[in-house]
Amino acid sequence: MSEVIVTSTWKLQNEVRYGDNQTLLIDEPANLGGDGAGPDPYTLLLAALGGCISMTVTLYAQRKQWPLERVTVRLSQQRIHAKDCAECTESKEGYVHRIERAVTVEGDLTDEQRARLQEIAHKCPVHKTLTSEIVIADLSE
Repeated sequence: MSEVIVTSTWKLQNEVRYGDNQTLLIDEPANLGGDGAGPDPYTLLLAALGGCISMTVTLYAQRKQWPLERVTVRLSQQRIHAKDCAECTESKEGYVHRIERAVTVEGDLTDEQRARLQEIAHKCPVHKTLTSEIVIADLSE
């Protein structure tokens, strides 16, 4: 797994360095005190999930040699009261983060292939990470 280094640059902007000298800029929108110079952290989180879903579905279809032409993943995130969350089984107090998604597959696929690709969409590694226990260890000196 590669290392990611995030360094503040100006106001709320941060430079993200990763891979082989690759960078991207993250920021908050102007109405939240940033300049809107890049995606905000939650947008990056959704992009990571959507990208992983698309790649997982595409790789599966390629292995099966199915005629998948395109995958589109629409995602949104909101913070809601746990008591208002019908799907929540553990959290009943406070807030939970709810991610809504819609996965569309295009191509000359059978109904069975489409159904299987929707199942596979739930098996991407980022989805599994976000739905399992996460430990963030502090390595600061």
